[in-house]
Formats: sequence, structure tokens, C-alpha cells
Amino acid sequence: MKIEQSHAAEVDIASPCVRNCCLDQQDICLGCNRHIEEIMAWRQLDNQAKKNVLMQCQQRQQQRIK
Repeated sequence: MKIEQSHAAEVDIASPCVRNCCLDQQDICLGCNRHIEEIMAWRQLDNQAKKNVLMQCQQRQQQRIK
């Protein structure tokens, strides 16, 4: 008997850490733009939450550029 999977297993989203950890005054990492709380929670987050964090990181990076 052949069992087909309707959905492939979702691949875990890798951490955006670039090993350049240095926190600013708001506890945002200058390397990956995550808040310290997001860094500590990363392993427990589901993929949708990780995507949300990554979007916030992009926004923070854009704010730093301005």
C-alpha cells in the first residue's frame, strides 16, 4: 500500500545570524537586526513567526540606512 503525502514537510527557516553580534541601545543586534528577545526565542518560533521577524529585520535595516 502506497501512502502519498499531500504536503511536503516544511523546511525550518535558518537563523539570520551573521556572527557579528553587537547590541545597540534598543537591544537590536547590529549584525542581523533582531531584537534580543527575538534572538533568544528563535528556536521556539514557528516558520510564520520567523518570517514575521525577518520582515521586521528588513524594516530595521532600512531605518538604519536612512
